[in-house]
Amino acid sequence: MSAYVAPLQDIKFVLQELAGLGEVAKLPGYEDATPDLVDAVLEEAGKFASGVLAPLNASGDAEGAKWHEGYVVNMPAGFKEAYRQFIEGGWNAVSFEPEFGGQGLPKLLSAAVQEMWKASNMAFSLCPLLTQGAIEALLLRGSDEQKRLYLHKMISGEWTGTMNLTEPQAGSDLSQVRTRAVPEGGHYKIHGQKIFITYGEHDMVDNIIHLVLARTPDAPPGVKGISLFVVPKYLINADGSRGERNDVRCVSIEHKLGIHASPTAVMSYGDQGGAIGTLVGEENRGLEYMFIMMNAARFAVGLEGVALSERAYQQAVAYARDRIQSRDAVHGSSGPVAIIKHPDVRRMLMSMRAQTEATRALAYVTAAALDSAHRHPDPAQREQHQAFVDLLIPVVKGWSTETGIEVATTGIQVHGGMGFIEETGAAQHLRDARITTIYEGTTGIQANDLIGRKIAREGGQTAKAVIGLINQTCAELGKQANLAEIGKNLGDAVKALAAAVDFIVANSKTDPGATLAGAVPFLKLMGIVCGGWQMGRAALAANRHLQAGEGDKAFYEAKILTANFYASHFLTQAAGLRDVIVNGGADVMALPEEAF
Repeated sequence: MSAYVAPLQDIKFVLQELAGLGEVAKLPGYEDATPDLVDAVLEEAGKFASGVLAPLNASGDAEGAKWHEGYVVNMPAGFKEAYRQFIEGGWNAVSFEPEFGGQGLPKLLSAAVQEMWKASNMAFSLCPLLTQGAIEALLLRGSDEQKRLYLHKMISGEWTGTMNLTEPQAGSDLSQVRTRAVPEGGHYKIHGQKIFITYGEHDMVDNIIHLVLARTPDAPPGVKGISLFVVPKYLINADGSRGERNDVRCVSIEHKLGIHASPTAVMSYGDQGGAIGTLVGEENRGLEYMFIMMNAARFAVGLEGVALSERAYQQAVAYARDRIQSRDAVHGSSGPVAIIKHPDVRRMLMSMRAQTEATRALAYVTAAALDSAHRHPDPAQREQHQAFVDLLIPVVKGWSTETGIEVATTGIQVHGGMGFIEETGAAQHLRDARITTIYEGTTGIQANDLIGRKIAREGGQTAKAVIGLINQTCAELGKQANLAEIGKNLGDAVKALAAAVDFIVANSKTDPGATLAGAVPFLKLMGIVCGGWQMGRAALAANRHLQAGEGDKAFYEAKILTANFYASHFLTQAAGLRDVIVNGGADVMALPEEAF
């Protein structure tokens, strides 16, 4: 397996030129995000990712997390020590409020740092991911007492957190949740079982704070009757010290296709009388509160797609430079050459590179909008940025993860037969990536959310505003002779997107089957076009630097060439996807059920 090197030059370019980190740093509360501090954080994060986390990726995958009698889960060798360094470095606290021990830096910067954790060691990165989602929920909806008891140690990383949604009979349909919460004095007794709980048990910390969906005795049926509870592994004394063991146990962990070092737990609550939990917010509003965690997690899972694309790309390039095979049919050679010289291999590497850069750019731009939605002093601006975030979150999650699988698959193809051999490491990236399109709602769920809640419900208002911004970029590209072809392809693609949006708005109520059947193709279309928009903006920024004769000439030239490749190989897919969305719905449901 090749070493991981954080792509700091591209990360900094996207942060500064596309996501507007300079403007984000002007938002109230983000004044400490100076250029010098940002550079220092990125440099140190890159060192930690490549020097501490990446060396544990393959060994952790081979060893895996181990469940033992007594409900104990041991992490692979080196993980506990790496996690200790992680919290000592303050990495878990980057984007959280200083009031609870956080560093108060923008989520945009945190997104870049998180990409490095995910690329270097996805299994490790899942632990802070869930903790940070639980922190978000408690910050926004927790009581003062819950914040006092839990947030300082969760933000520091001394304690970790989980989301407990899924049950054996209740996967994505949370209306089927059966876990019970019976009031008793000032708390509740929790009884039930949860499955697929990431880092539900492990030995890296001395307490784990579970956020659990359950029903109170008088709760209405369906999702309206779900409440959210904090259920710690160890109870907390009034002075904040750790108390006795709570009635919650990990009864097994799953044997999975990938992310073997990340324990996916089956959790049992209340086997010995009831696990003690406290209510978050109000009864019967648990799903609303859980969506705070889920939206944070959906964005973070989208970053996993970006990160695994980067890791697979780096490995494929390293292999293509070293692997000697066949003569150079383009330039001629007396003997075999490195396969990077072959056109088809170059095509694969360019597709990996272009898709990785596009997904990264879209994710970071969305993170910047999230910062503005939270911190901009103008309420109208906050609302506008939040609408943009709401529209793009399912795209970042769904499209980036589907792209991550595609890029990891291409990486195996670059390796040829050696890619199918575990020792090279290419297969692990694909195995680890495969869960990302399922985590926090499948691609179909993201797509249905996109066309239903984010487009049809508001008549396509936000989507049409984004289309307007893309058209402005097309016009700018058309003014530069060397970028005009990118502008043309982006213009054609955005016309296809606009037609698909109009179709969804016009037909979502009268023919919901047709629009739902095209939901995933629409999400892909939205991702490809919005990714192409960012690639076009990247080309414009690179062109400005080249015309000014400043910076790294080779880097900026590569940016433009990569944007050209994306435009000719991916934006040209838009018209076909439009036709699938507009004309293909009836064919999806045409075959009788009994014929399958």
